[in-house]
Amino acid sequence: MQYQTINPYTEERIQTFPLHTDQELESIIAKAANAYEADWSRRSLAERGGIVKKAASLLRENTDQYAKLSVLEMGKLFREAQWEVDLCADILDYYADNAAVFLAPEKLLVKSGEAVIESGPLGVLFCIEPWNYPYYQLARVAAPNLMLGNTILCKHAPNVPQCALAFEKLFLDAGAPAGVWTNVFATNEQSATIIADDRIRGVALTGSERAGAAVASEAGQALKKSTMELGGSDPFIVLDDADLDIAVKSAVWGRMQNTGQACTAAKRFIVLDSIADTFISRFKAGLESVKPGDPMDPDTSLGPLCTDAALGLVLKQIDAAVGGGAKILLGGTKLDRRGFFLAPTILTEVRPDNPAYRQEFFAPVAMIFRVENEAEAVKLANDSPFGLGATVITKDIERGKRIARLIESGMVFINEATGSAPELPFGGVKNSGYGRELSHLGISEFVNKKLIRVAAF
Repeated sequence: MQYQTINPYTEERIQTFPLHTDQELESIIAKAANAYEADWSRRSLAERGGIVKKAASLLRENTDQYAKLSVLEMGKLFREAQWEVDLCADILDYYADNAAVFLAPEKLLVKSGEAVIESGPLGVLFCIEPWNYPYYQLARVAAPNLMLGNTILCKHAPNVPQCALAFEKLFLDAGAPAGVWTNVFATNEQSATIIADDRIRGVALTGSERAGAAVASEAGQALKKSTMELGGSDPFIVLDDADLDIAVKSAVWGRMQNTGQACTAAKRFIVLDSIADTFISRFKAGLESVKPGDPMDPDTSLGPLCTDAALGLVLKQIDAAVGGGAKILLGGTKLDRRGFFLAPTILTEVRPDNPAYRQEFFAPVAMIFRVENEAEAVKLANDSPFGLGATVITKDIERGKRIARLIESGMVFINEATGSAPELPFGGVKNSGYGRELSHLGISEFVNKKLIRVAAF
């Protein structure tokens, strides 16, 4: 495993970073444990909140600086990178402003005496995070848990090491003691050792099913609380009464955001047959209109995939899909240019026996399915190992809500593609994982809900 910066647009290797040795990791864990026990957990919410809010201010003051790093390391469009940094600042502010309410003691009704539930931290947490939103993924863990009083070690993805170091420095610059948030350049084997360490009290992972299964098993064997935010193959249902302007605009954005590299991106487009021809024609035109190019150029609307390996994987998936009977309506190939660019792709006639039917495409690849009625749409939407997000497009809001309740997912959006905000809980069911991040739920995962009981005299 190498932690290195390779520009996905130029294919240039920029910098390589050394792995932490076992001895260095031992020192890092000890420092995080000491920071928790002797300092951070003992500070008031107001003190912790001041530092978290300072970090939010630093993000806003240096938005472009942080954004350019993610453009460099994973090829994100600059304007999307700016939006991500702003969202992270909002998340930090949200928990700094609301943690006192979320963590307020809860008095219980008892027959005699007094009983109260108080919320406290667990200790040192270990998080393993992906590259696709190199700051947002970290902020979702950092904001609630730092406000709670936990300290955190983070193993970020190997292709975004500079983003990882920048996020670590952010909290030091904001005034946090060393050890409160620490980046580690560790191998998977070292990560297993970290998880097993008695000083680690919780594990959070955002990543693939494979990674989730391995890390959840390691956490379970060590009796550690864990949360898993895993993959998704989100259905995007277009009903027969849909406003097609909204449907097409949301579909193009929902599939193309972050160059299709989002677990909550719209991936399976389920369209009622009566409007399918019109929707497909307009959706295809929307994808054809995107402009590949330099992610820093404001006119660019299609960036590269994050790595050459990611491009190679999706090309193999497309080949396997076609071998299984799928038809390519659009794209399906690498663009003939420098950089890890995939042409926007539409697959049709993907049957249940096709390997692509139950896979996640982490790239600008859309699968389109035609159905006769809403019952078929719901059945197809639920015929997936994943259950992260979903979208329903309809003019009848009550109809949309009724269908939303039938969809097996952690989130459903009506008349918009899946999105994120600090106050909206994020998480899934089935193979998309367990646990929730963001909202008041996100601060309730790695918490000690302690009962304090006072007997009556």
